[in-house]
Formats: sequence, C-alpha cells, structure tokens
Amino acid sequence: MSAGEVGLCASCRHRRWVASGKGSRFLYCRRSETDPLFPKYPRLPVLRCGGYEAREEREGGPPAASRP
Repeated sequence: MSAGEVGLCASCRHRRWVASGKGSRFLYCRRSETDPLFPKYPRLPVLRCGGYEAREEREGGPPAASRP
C-alpha cells in the first residue's frame, strides 16, 4: 500500500501493520485501545483524524512487501 492509499495513517505513530494468516495486510489503530471513538481498523484512506500524531522516523514503516 502506498501512503496515498492509507492517508494519514501512513505517518501516524498510533498505527500498526497487522498481517493475516492468508497474507492480507491491515492498519490497526492503537488509539482504539484507550478511546472507543477510534475504530480498530479504520476505512482507508484516512484524510482527517483527531488522534493523528506524526511518528518519528525510527518508529518503523510498513512491511517491506508494501514499500514502493
């Protein structure tokens, strides 16, 4: 997935990539663990989000298979 396909989640510190047993990849929102207003798996692309916080570079990127 490209940054354009996931929107703000691509650079958010609260997102985590999750892989299914069948090889599908999903973005999980860790904000959902403490605030029920945030969906666990938001519809993509996310264009606006009140919980968005930019991640620092060392926090990791998407799985290698989804990097351009």
